[in-house]
Amino acid sequence: MPFYLTAEEQSIIHKLSLAARKLGVRTFIVGGFVRDRLLGRPCKDMDIVCLGDAIALAEESIQSFKPQPKLSWFKTFGTAHFNCNGYDVEFVGARKESYRRDSRNPTVEPGTLQDDQERRDFTINALAIEITEWDTASGDSSDPASTDLSHLIIDPFHGLDDLEQGIIRTPLSPDKTFSDDPLRMLRAIRFATQLNFRIETNTFLGIAETSHRISIITQERITDEFNKIMMAPKPSIGLDLLYKSGLLKIIFPQLVDLAGAEYIDGKGHKDNFYHTLQVLDNICVNTQNLWLRWAALLHDIAKPATKRFENGVGWTFHGHEVVGGRMVPKIFNKWKLPLHEELKYVRKLVELHLRPISLTKENITDSAIRRLLFDAGDDLDDLMTLCEADITSKNENKVRRFRANFEMVRERLKEVEEKDKIRNWQPPISGELIMQTFNLNPCREVGVIKTAIREAILDGIIENNYDAAFALMMEEGKKLGLQS
Repeated sequence: MPFYLTAEEQSIIHKLSLAARKLGVRTFIVGGFVRDRLLGRPCKDMDIVCLGDAIALAEESIQSFKPQPKLSWFKTFGTAHFNCNGYDVEFVGARKESYRRDSRNPTVEPGTLQDDQERRDFTINALAIEITEWDTASGDSSDPASTDLSHLIIDPFHGLDDLEQGIIRTPLSPDKTFSDDPLRMLRAIRFATQLNFRIETNTFLGIAETSHRISIITQERITDEFNKIMMAPKPSIGLDLLYKSGLLKIIFPQLVDLAGAEYIDGKGHKDNFYHTLQVLDNICVNTQNLWLRWAALLHDIAKPATKRFENGVGWTFHGHEVVGGRMVPKIFNKWKLPLHEELKYVRKLVELHLRPISLTKENITDSAIRRLLFDAGDDLDDLMTLCEADITSKNENKVRRFRANFEMVRERLKEVEEKDKIRNWQPPISGELIMQTFNLNPCREVGVIKTAIREAILDGIIENNYDAAFALMMEEGKKLGLQS
């Protein structure tokens, strides 16, 4: 597996090497940067490990950069950091760690390169390259960026083999690795999802056996890893691993409640957990919007709470979109997700996700189309993307029919919007004008009149213009006994 660096990366490493030689400290690049460059993936994070004072090395390193980057250091942890041309370069002294059972914060002491590699989470993240004598080690090619440097890699745990075979494995025993820092269980699943790798059997068993330890990890760190899984090309890989390992039951029990199918009198319903994973994968083909992906994840979240068996009908989930919408704020709060526009957006899509499907039926009125345009507003296209992702039937004829129906709905939406201009509609009559006309302060009557105007326009009773709305305002005011 060849290891290539860009000319820019070679230049940065050359400057780090000069500082390392001047201070007489052996220095290495370790971890994700080595892994990603071997995989041909872009990586802008360089973790620099030295057998000495990391802050002194960082201070000496910036002297070679023109202009000098701003250096940040953390004496308590003995680490330093700077950004150069988009590369984040972080310095730390080689160390070994020991953990208490009730904390993921280790006791740290200076160590060797081997100690530092042993504390890494996975073999593919324990790869290192020494850069102390970089010019000599990397050769003097006329095109340094084309030189394969894989022969320089220090690989004590056969991480190169695991990288070649697509395997996630811990360098030490899984029990020790995951018990020391339970966040590594989520990281294992996240890497397996992002890289489409397989978690080695003993490593996965270690996750299952140690899953209860995830309780000592803060919600913010869990959410960060979970969102990285959500942003992978195929999130279902990670969610399925979370489910089968037992982690999902601990961190997201509402999702686990979706799993399984129940049968009565030979009538069953689909497994809504795996249906949800399919919807999520479907939508990921069309969007990089994290919150649209969250809407896909939560669109059926209330089906367990609304599941009923009706004789002669079978299983029903009436109102699951409404109940699901009410569940979204609690889930966002628990997961420490944004509680403002993102929350409103996801809740709206969950609550509306059945509406376009209902419009595929015959004899749908323009009024129903107008109401969807009004309720969805700017999020209509995302709602339609979600609804199309929700088509998961294995019957190809049924899928083609559903998709054709959705195209019909898109055309109706376009026609009605061009005619009535309801999308992102603002009422022709404002509350201020109503108060001014009838000499009112803010009160219930103002809301009654505004609602009457809105409903009349959406139902097509009056046209969407000022004159028609003003006339209705006067008529409604008269009904309420108001004087203009």
